[in-house]
Amino acid sequence: QVQLVESGGGLVQPGGSLRLSCAASGRTFGISAMGWFRQAPGKERAFVAAIGVGRSGGSTYYADSVKGRFTISRDNAKNTVYLQMNSLKPEDTAVYYCATGGDPFRLQLGTVGSWGQGTQVTVSS
Repeated sequence: QVQLVESGGGLVQPGGSLRLSCAASGRTFGISAMGWFRQAPGKERAFVAAIGVGRSGGSTYYADSVKGRFTISRDNAKNTVYLQMNSLKPEDTAVYYCATGGDPFRLQLGTVGSWGQGTQVTVSS
């Protein structure tokens, strides 16, 4: 079993930045991709970004709504992925969930192995 712990959420003004972290522990050997999804109030959970981890290449995928503003990165030694969020907008307000998958392409399609507990990001003045 894999445990995912997110951190880094909070309240930020429009145009500001935040960095989310997700640390994986437990049975991490089989993880080949990690990523982020988000769920705003009254909306379905949606894909944000994914990256290949471990021995897989570091291919990245992004939702169109965050391209050019968000960057996903990894630290294989720490089993941790990061989401750097810049130029934040009120519509980025959501609970952000870390997720694992078999590869980043399928992860972006919603094929998820494990979920984190989520971290709240609020963009407001």
